[in-house]
Amino acid sequence: MNNQDKMPVVKALKEFVEKEPAYFCVPGHRFGKGVSEKWVSKDAREILRFDLTEATGLDDLHQPSGVIREAQGLMSQLFHARKSFFLVNGTTCGNQAMMLSTVNAGDKILVPRNAHKSILAGLVLSGATPVYVMPRWNEKWGIWGGVSPAEVEKILKEQRDIKGVFVVSPSYYGVVDKVAEISTICKKYNCLCMVDEAHGAHLYFAEDLPKGALTQGADMCVQSFHKVAGSLTQSSVLHVNSDKVNTSLLQNNLQMLQSSSPSYLLMASLDAARHELSQNGKEMCDKVLLLAQYARSEISQIKGIRCMGKEEVGKYEIADIDLTKVVITAMDLGISGFALKEMLTGDYGVEVELADNHNILAVLTFANSKAEVKRLVDALAEIAKGSKVKDKVQSNEVAAWPAPEMKLTPREAQFSKVKIVAWQDAVGKVAAEEVTPYPPGIPIVNRGELISQEVWDCIERLRRAGCHFHGALGKETKDEISIVEC
Repeated sequence: MNNQDKMPVVKALKEFVEKEPAYFCVPGHRFGKGVSEKWVSKDAREILRFDLTEATGLDDLHQPSGVIREAQGLMSQLFHARKSFFLVNGTTCGNQAMMLSTVNAGDKILVPRNAHKSILAGLVLSGATPVYVMPRWNEKWGIWGGVSPAEVEKILKEQRDIKGVFVVSPSYYGVVDKVAEISTICKKYNCLCMVDEAHGAHLYFAEDLPKGALTQGADMCVQSFHKVAGSLTQSSVLHVNSDKVNTSLLQNNLQMLQSSSPSYLLMASLDAARHELSQNGKEMCDKVLLLAQYARSEISQIKGIRCMGKEEVGKYEIADIDLTKVVITAMDLGISGFALKEMLTGDYGVEVELADNHNILAVLTFANSKAEVKRLVDALAEIAKGSKVKDKVQSNEVAAWPAPEMKLTPREAQFSKVKIVAWQDAVGKVAAEEVTPYPPGIPIVNRGELISQEVWDCIERLRRAGCHFHGALGKETKDEISIVEC
């Protein structure tokens, strides 16, 4: 049986560096010696000694047979998965690999409209035809709830040729779907259940946290270890939990999607983060839950500011809430989420993960301190008093995002002849690019979808409120969009 005390990749890197070989491989900075001192001082270069390549004894991510294979085996053992894959191109490539390994061009796949743009990019790569399902809209908080299992079953019953179902759980805002019910339905209709669990790598280590996707029967899931589990940015893990998954095809697709020069810093950080979770996961999660409880308790005493909590469970198809995601609104004070984030950053030096028209989101992890949380609480208290509020922003009505009509598949739109039009002339046109508030990276309109007046109005409200976009409206001019030329 594998031993969770081991860190195979970390150990191999340390042993290699200690040999001080004459090194004629890439990368060219040679154990950090060639990195500009304008960026990193000599005293700060220790970590760069481990930025290596597939040198002797360090294995090969694309065909692992040594320390990487062993480290991935330790990861799968910890999460009780059949097989786990290290990802160095983030959860983005994991979502796309799951899709490419499930559907071919023309096949149908069920996708929720709160899916991250990486999943929708997978539609372009695979050529699959999406069958969209709308999650419930929580108008109180202006965020998506969960997808109805009954609606999933209804669609699968009507369209027996659907080969896979995507679920986003937990969402950026900590909303957990009814994954167990949906995965059971998927098995009934012989299709794979894939979960974008980017924000949920920690869910397996404390009883007071929601259950993770693997424990609820998902066939595959992908986790952004860097978001909450302590690894470096861009490092993620893809887990397989079913013998129905073609792992050879999955591995081939990962070779196509991932860099042929994978970062050993990222892989070592995954190895080390897994080790920490195996040894101290419960304590790490207990700590962050106490911090989240403290934050909510203190914020609840600030007049005009509220936090979302467990009271939303059971509504809007929400199975559970991950309380380490602290969703905060000052709408009762007439302050939009965009304005609140700007105040926190500009006046108090407090950075939060995202803002939308209604809320801000503070992502807490075990690495946060009580002092940092207190800075957030104190800043919110001062803002509520009005001492730092220059212009209160009356937010627009928080309405559900509309369901655009698909005129072309994403792949068809991607390879169609396109032209650029002014944003004000986009109504009635078919989008050739996505319009995506970022974060959270959920497109309001995707390639191949009709920009109706309702869709245009929804995007325009966000644009005027100060939303940051990827894709269309993310350009410097912010007033153009690519459309399919008829």
